[in-house]
Amino acid sequence: MARQPDDKAAAKFSSEDSALVRELALLLDETSLTEIEIERAGLRLRVARNISVAATMPMAHAAHAPVGIAAAAPAAAAPDLSKHPGAVTSPMVGTAYWSPEPGAKPFIEVGSKVSVGQTLLIIEAMKTMNQIPSTRAGTVTQILVEDGQPVEFGEPLVIIE
Repeated sequence: MARQPDDKAAAKFSSEDSALVRELALLLDETSLTEIEIERAGLRLRVARNISVAATMPMAHAAHAPVGIAAAAPAAAAPDLSKHPGAVTSPMVGTAYWSPEPGAKPFIEVGSKVSVGQTLLIIEAMKTMNQIPSTRAGTVTQILVEDGQPVEFGEPLVIIE
């Protein structure tokens, strides 16, 4: 947990704030999110879960790479795809799904031609399925999230060129 208040706000940390931290921690557990940040009445509060890089790697890579190398390589090699001009980013926190229901054909695949407004995937947030439309026409060159993966606000989902 991290808190970034000014000195006056630090003095105002109350039992209500403690209850809010506990509530957010429970929400992390229930939703499998790694981090939640809120700002309310001048108080900014972030609750985060520690997850090692090796635990989030696909099993095929984790089995072959020593932990020291696995932890260092992704951070050094990962470009910021959210700044890519063809990136479609998540408008919300939730769980991304490639198809309208389990076992159904995915909305898109790498190489798919898409048009503006076409559904790329859905994000479930608070038991509501939200269609994520394409913001541009082009070809899907990368799908950056796994089916059923939790996503954060602003996280790049798909690259369209």
